[in-house]
Amino acid sequence: MAGPAHARVTFLGHSTLLIEVDDPRILTDPVLRDGMGPIRRQVKAVLPELFADLDAVFISHGHHDHLDLASLRQIPGKPTLIVPRGFGRVVARLPLGPVEEVEPGDRLSIDRVRFEVVQARHSGKREPIGPVGPAIGCVIEGSKTVYFPGDTDLFPEMDELAGRLDLALLPVWGWGATIGPGHMDPQRAAEAVARLRPRLAIPIHWGTFYPAGLRGWMPAPFETPGPSFVEAAGRLAPDVAVRLLAPGESVDLLAG
Repeated sequence: MAGPAHARVTFLGHSTLLIEVDDPRILTDPVLRDGMGPIRRQVKAVLPELFADLDAVFISHGHHDHLDLASLRQIPGKPTLIVPRGFGRVVARLPLGPVEEVEPGDRLSIDRVRFEVVQARHSGKREPIGPVGPAIGCVIEGSKTVYFPGDTDLFPEMDELAGRLDLALLPVWGWGATIGPGHMDPQRAAEAVARLRPRLAIPIHWGTFYPAGLRGWMPAPFETPGPSFVEAAGRLAPDVAVRLLAPGESVDLLAG
């Protein structure tokens, strides 16, 4: 139940999470479809009925597996749509609420919960000819503090968040057999845990989408990043709790 001191995060696959801190309900990078071109969802699809009464939708960058217009059209209600600077025109015709264009350093207030936009080290260009904007993450701070970095590699300013966080949601892979620049693999994500020192860390951006036909003969990149992150974080940051969530599972951040 929403209200003061309520905090829950539900992992819905890839970079899609429902983050509830006190009263606000914020959905990140919603991709609700069964696939995009040759990339197919390998786990149960997300039902948009879960998203009743959303306050905001946060888009971390313009890549199609994070800013999916077809998925955004499925979201009910009129939540505020928070997008990187330069992407307002991409989402302007969606049947959602007001659009807020933001960049690192911006701060918003959502039902008395503080929403801070932070940088990410990742390309923000929407391919092939879409706009270019910053890749961003966010820190949601109320009775609990949750860090959602979007897609990112390690960057020096990440250290400024150390000691502030109750939960860090850390991307550990992607949707293919390899990952390119601007991403963390399980080892680098574990290094982020050691630098951020959250009370709890959860791996995201793995185990949801995979190229059609590839899982049968190359399953490891789909199945192993999450467990590999748990193992590496246990070595590099043994004092930090780590939780592995399957799509659809939630974790409550308890008071205290």
